[in-house]
Amino acid sequence: MKRIVAIGGGQGKGREQDPSRLKIDEYLAGLAREHAGERRACCLFLPTASHDCMPYYNTFHKVYTGVYGLKTDVALTVGRDVDLGKHKKKFDGADLIYVGGGNTVFMLEHWRKVGLIPLIEEAYGRGVPLAGLSAGGICWFEEMYSDSVVQNDYAMYRGLGWLKGTVSPHYNERTADFDEIVLRNRLRAWGIEDYAALEFVDGTPKNAISAGGKVWLLDASTHAELTKTQFSGE
Repeated sequence: MKRIVAIGGGQGKGREQDPSRLKIDEYLAGLAREHAGERRACCLFLPTASHDCMPYYNTFHKVYTGVYGLKTDVALTVGRDVDLGKHKKKFDGADLIYVGGGNTVFMLEHWRKVGLIPLIEEAYGRGVPLAGLSAGGICWFEEMYSDSVVQNDYAMYRGLGWLKGTVSPHYNERTADFDEIVLRNRLRAWGIEDYAALEFVDGTPKNAISAGGKVWLLDASTHAELTKTQFSGE
């Protein structure tokens, strides 16, 4: 069973002080434990989109080890020589791969350059859950709405294409603009708000997880108008 959990945003600093914001992390920790079985689960953090910002990893570690008692590791590849053999051991030992937020376009270009995508894809293929926030949540889709190239200048970019369709993170902040794009291009798309996540199982949307936000299915593919439906699961 292959799982991807796409988080719209908001799971950053401070969530450990607000237990209501931990619902998504709690769900992901459960997936990691399930994959690990009797072993202590290990969560691998990829901070590529933030240019390997270590305070970001420290926050992740504080939650997943400090709150949930799981091991964590980090894959650092920006501005350094990359030993794919050593990184493969990290991916082989992971029970959850979590991709942080930041610059999605840079992240995907860098992954291609240093050879991380085959390691991620192999782990995904053998059932390691993938999860990510903002950039790390949208990179799996065919198309993603992002300001990665010019800050606050949002446009559509190609993702990895492992999940079908178009997606916007932080949908609560980008509703009007993204709705207009969906309607103009007659798309079927996902809008994932901050503090909300959308889970895919074997490529099919199955579950919405809320820590205060919502997941929306937007559809303008068959009529000259946009319909919006809150997605709660199938």
